[in-house]
Amino acid sequence: MCGIIAYIGDRDACPILVEGLRRLEYRGYDSAGITMQQGDELATIKVAGKISELARTLKSTPLEGTCGIAHTRWATHGAPSQINAHPHLDTPETIAIVHNGIIENFYTLKKWLIGEGFEFRSDSDTEVLAHLIHYFYKNSLEDAVQKALLEVSGTYGIAVMSSLEPRKIVGARNGSPLVVGVGEGENFIASDVTAILDHTRQIIYLDDREMVVVDADNIEVTTLERKRVHRKPEEILWSAEAVQKGGFPHYMMKEIFEQPRTIRDSFSGRVIDETGKAHLGGLNIPMENLQDLSRVIITGCGTSWHAGLIGEYMIEEFARIPVEVEYASEFRYRRPVIDHNNLAVVISQSGETADTLAAMREAQKGGARALGICNVVGSTIARESDGGIYTHAGPEIGVASTKAFTSQVTVLTILSLLLGRLSHLSEAEGRRIIRALKRIPDQVQSILDRAHEIEKIAKLYYKHNNFLYLGRGYNFPVALEGALKLKEISYIHAEGYPAAEMKHGPIALIDRNMPVVFIALRDSAFEKVINNIQQVESRNGRIIALATEGDDVVAQWAEHVFYLPATIEPLTPLLSVVPLQLLAYYIAVERGCDVDQPRNLAKSVTVE
Repeated sequence: MCGIIAYIGDRDACPILVEGLRRLEYRGYDSAGITMQQGDELATIKVAGKISELARTLKSTPLEGTCGIAHTRWATHGAPSQINAHPHLDTPETIAIVHNGIIENFYTLKKWLIGEGFEFRSDSDTEVLAHLIHYFYKNSLEDAVQKALLEVSGTYGIAVMSSLEPRKIVGARNGSPLVVGVGEGENFIASDVTAILDHTRQIIYLDDREMVVVDADNIEVTTLERKRVHRKPEEILWSAEAVQKGGFPHYMMKEIFEQPRTIRDSFSGRVIDETGKAHLGGLNIPMENLQDLSRVIITGCGTSWHAGLIGEYMIEEFARIPVEVEYASEFRYRRPVIDHNNLAVVISQSGETADTLAAMREAQKGGARALGICNVVGSTIARESDGGIYTHAGPEIGVASTKAFTSQVTVLTILSLLLGRLSHLSEAEGRRIIRALKRIPDQVQSILDRAHEIEKIAKLYYKHNNFLYLGRGYNFPVALEGALKLKEISYIHAEGYPAAEMKHGPIALIDRNMPVVFIALRDSAFEKVINNIQQVESRNGRIIALATEGDDVVAQWAEHVFYLPATIEPLTPLLSVVPLQLLAYYIAVERGCDVDQPRNLAKSVTVE
């Protein structure tokens, strides 16, 4: 959430900064602003609302210069407004700062600074930092930033500039991502590489409690204690075009339709047909340690948590190892029992999710090895985990995760296969799973080829304000994910339940105005799900069902049936989730919602 971009060089900074902010729109925001060195002074323009409004304001009040910082804000302290938007400045307006994260002790610092005579203009916690840096300033911006940060507790990714030292920008991070883009005669600071890919692919990732000082020709990275850090840039291999819509009306639709490729990329080179085994090069965990596991703990948030639930079912079925799936936000606070024979699998699309990162550190502190599953190379979880598996999904821009989910489930399938072949899973069964997995991309494509069938259903139901999603076994987590997608982008109240739990409460809600989405595939729970469907039908519920091709039972009770290709039971979520993603998308479009940037949500949640 929130976005930062900073530039220093010899080009006009304003268009670079504004376009960089546009690249960060997917992160979610409610206001935007820019500060540039203009002559001997700092010039700042801020707006409540979208970047398009900032761009219009800059047309009438242009800013010129070759050094600047810019920001998109997602409100935490203080309502979305122009005054609370970033950048924030000190009272004489000689220091400007943009900030992602939360300063937890801001109230104490603010009270002290007011006592020292400082005046505050906003409700934002970030303004405390601007005044604190001013307080410590003695002819060195980096010294002042360092001393200020030593006084704060909380999370931050910041970029700071000053009219007193006009050819310098200082950045720092703690718990909120920040990268440095390396150019020729110019350098960049950003919260996400997507903001600067048009200009450089050479990236330096900052770690927690690190600072960077940049000018047009130099980059110096130090710890917060000012110990020099030597770190070579890493090259980003995907292109700027990868974050474009590619002719689709929305990023979310593009990413749904990319899933045949991204699923294939997630397993390519990682499964061995002849032996029915899996190979994962980044585990960094000896095989004998994996054979001795007493428990696997999977943790994540939102969509990643749903993927983890599917992973639980697979690992327990394939490897017969006990698995617990934890909300990362709860795991870190409940004094969990962990030992050195535990494996903590932490799942995060961005690799920067604050709660998941904290849960990983808690597991490591307890003696467990941490295995990160994430999509972003160089992210904090990728760097701090003991081993890792990249999903290779490519950049995901839509706030509502789609291809990241199916890539996570694919990677969990491979991990489950690896663990299973170390213990209980036979070679024949391993080969059967791999054969089925390799068919999945084409089967997903066959579903996407019939997206128009889902669109027709959406046009019939988009005015409803409540939905119920029901599934059993492997498809219970898919019911949760389908309901989450609908909530996220259409603002319709939706709940996912195990189908059998419907009669323990939710059945009271069912009437003609309650659409019920059933995942009723030909699996081990099929007859039980049919029974649940009959219970809904007898109470006049409107049934939308997913069924297996060739099934002639479900249509007897469902108003609408969408048929899926057959696969082995553990892999059905990779198919059943796709029509639910499409259903949410088409309903949101019919309701006129902002599909890619749903209200109040952010792509990467880097605060608690």
